[in-house]
Amino acid sequence: MIDLSVAIENDIKSDPPGLEVSIKYVTHKETAPLVAARYEGLKPEELIDGEGYAIEFLQINTHNGTHVDAPWHYASTMDRGKPAARIDELPLDWFYGPGVKLDFRHFPDGHVCSGKDVADELARIGHELKAGDIVLVNTSAGLRFGQPDYVKAGCGMGREATLYLTSRGVEPIEVNARTNSSTVAPCFNTTLRAFSSFVDTEG
Repeated sequence: MIDLSVAIENDIKSDPPGLEVSIKYVTHKETAPLVAARYEGLKPEELIDGEGYAIEFLQINTHNGTHVDAPWHYASTMDRGKPAARIDELPLDWFYGPGVKLDFRHFPDGHVCSGKDVADELARIGHELKAGDIVLVNTSAGLRFGQPDYVKAGCGMGREATLYLTSRGVEPIEVNARTNSSTVAPCFNTTLRAFSSFVDTEG
């Protein structure tokens, strides 16, 4: 069992400006009036130690933390015009099964991985892909999680690499970066339509 989760927390460089996590922490003292107001005639100071509840307000989006990108995330249609599948429409057995890790940490930032890159790595580790394999792509981004350059760190899976995997029965592809595609614009645009689903660990 491999735990891919990372913590959701404030003030960590894990997302582009405007898409960051925001957590507001409210103390026991601050919520005392809110709790007291629920009971007729109760004053905040009459609560035990004059305290209410500790509360956290979270503002997150679908791309924060460890998550699965359904086809709907990338486009409204797939398979030449069919409505794109949403997260609740993806079968659970896609996400539980044998995994194979591709070590792409040696590629520079912005490198667009090709089908040959995938084939070469599979040959190096002596693995033949099978339908149902879960592919985990280890990029250099993982070591820079939380650093200012994290969002643009690591290589990306290009269209050719993605189709190499999906044509062999691979459905989920996990990438330890904020996005599965390189931050190079042509890679991003040409790869989107090729995706099945991706798990982004952001770390």
